[in-house]
Amino acid sequence: MVKINELAHYTQQLMQVERFNDYCPNGLQVEGKTEIRKIVTGVTASMALLEAAQQANADLILVHHGYFWRNEDARVVGIKRNRLAFLLKNDINLMAYHLPLDAHAEFGNNVQLGRKLGITLKGFTGENDIIAYGDLTKPTHLQDFSAHIEATLQRTPLVIGEPQKMLQKIAWCTGAAQSYMDAAIELGVDAFVSGEISEQTTHQALESGVSYISAGHHVTERYGVQALGEHLAEKFNLQHVFIDIKNPV
Repeated sequence: MVKINELAHYTQQLMQVERFNDYCPNGLQVEGKTEIRKIVTGVTASMALLEAAQQANADLILVHHGYFWRNEDARVVGIKRNRLAFLLKNDINLMAYHLPLDAHAEFGNNVQLGRKLGITLKGFTGENDIIAYGDLTKPTHLQDFSAHIEATLQRTPLVIGEPQKMLQKIAWCTGAAQSYMDAAIELGVDAFVSGEISEQTTHQALESGVSYISAGHHVTERYGVQALGEHLAEKFNLQHVFIDIKNPV
């Protein structure tokens, strides 16, 4: 058991929140009960996750995608009202870490995805080290690496590039990071892996020769929050369970 204020303070320091100019507040977003015994982690604080966490007797829900995004409607109506009412009625805390969780050097989405896919991390680049890059253990055809991603993540990726192209150097950034394609091209990598794709990404990949793999926003961001939840549970002797609310995007 741990007090929510102690847990929140520790996690703020661990995630180095002050480094980031983010699109939402990082840390404790909705305050609930004072004492924490069980953490439920998930990618997005949807109503489906809130309900599943309540059924699991969670004291704290820890997510990557929380609430109060920049430029959103500030009124507490509709979906926002229903979610906040549910958390407050059930006295459940909500904590969210967005960019700090993407970029964290130990528990981050990028680091965790790289380990999952068997990429040897070499370094980071971009603002706040948001892009990771590294090497495959051996040169691999694009079609074979894509098949490996599909088997590992259980989702068919959208792939732009010549299937027989040999890959060695890989850059990646989870979620909606297709706007970093230019940075990946400048790195001189063979392929860039992210979660989503835009219309112009196809042309960038074909004209630059850097293959692009859109592996899924949700599935690429499942692993950081799990790793952080496991760490907090071990440090403070808490229960922890990850609940995956399926999302095709």
